[in-house]
Amino acid sequence: MKKISTKQLAATGLLGAITIFLGMTPLGFIPIGPTRATIMHIPVIIGSIFYGPVVGGTIGLIFGLFSLFQNILNPTPVSFVFLSPLVSIMPRILVGILTYYIFQGAKCMGNTLTRGISAVIGVGAVVYLANGIYQNAQVTAYFPLVMNVLLLLALAGLGYLMFKKFAAFPFEVMLASVLGSLLNTVGVLGMVSLLYAERFVEQLGQDPTVARQVILSIGILNGIPESIAAMVLVTIIFNALSKRLNH
Repeated sequence: MKKISTKQLAATGLLGAITIFLGMTPLGFIPIGPTRATIMHIPVIIGSIFYGPVVGGTIGLIFGLFSLFQNILNPTPVSFVFLSPLVSIMPRILVGILTYYIFQGAKCMGNTLTRGISAVIGVGAVVYLANGIYQNAQVTAYFPLVMNVLLLLALAGLGYLMFKKFAAFPFEVMLASVLGSLLNTVGVLGMVSLLYAERFVEQLGQDPTVARQVILSIGILNGIPESIAAMVLVTIIFNALSKRLNH
């Protein structure tokens, strides 16, 4: 038990530090399609899948506290929503806890079903990225265009590796990473919609009478690219860690 606790503590410290580092640098945000995807929740998902809900929830707490303090120290017009722990902290803790159980549930679904669902998700991601490439090419937005191309290539490489090389539950990890990422988006924007919808949308310069429609569109535009990034990065990192640590 002492050995397990030491490993969990070390993993929590390392992944929590990575989360903070991503938030303090441009590495935490990737231009994909019309939006920028955050990857700050990826250490939370990795910790949850690999080490369990206690580690995942603790890293989620670190993520949430960092988000809260960042919005206090460097406020924006919409920072007021993140001053509430119900928006900045609680959803991130739930991501760290629930992703583990999603992963365990996916392992019980059977290989055929998980492969089928993963294939549907993969095709949808390819279509989204291909559209992003087309749209950015039309307006000559070179940096987002390059990022879309690189991520599409990474997705193709991931597909090959999942069927040919990966041995540590690649399809189950893929599903857990996608749903874990969506939990972050739905949790945060869901609480914003519940608590601050009209004021939040007004600060964005949008019509507050259609606040929840605006928040839904933001969720779609952010949630999809963030899920694609999580799908690629978490699956590759999890497989590498599994081989190195014989997990």
